[in-house]
Amino acid sequence: MTMTQKSFNHKEDFRTADLSLTAALCVARFIVKDVERVDPKRSIFIFEKSEKLLEEVERYWRREMRLEPQDFFYQLKVLKARIYER
Repeated sequence: MTMTQKSFNHKEDFRTADLSLTAALCVARFIVKDVERVDPKRSIFIFEKSEKLLEEVERYWRREMRLEPQDFFYQLKVLKARIYER
């Protein structure tokens, strides 16, 4: 099944195209369910929506999230590899 054939329940998913937010959430131990290629230069990262995830997203945007820099940059590298492998 290709990514375009998969159907996701948007009410149960959190979707973002923000690579930095995605890397921060990965460092915070949230798992990317899937990556949806919107066009050759844009991908959407899909997480299972939860109250805890939404709280972390808010902390990210309020600049309250504190992460280990090396973990953050490692996750950026992993996510970019995942985007460009397709």
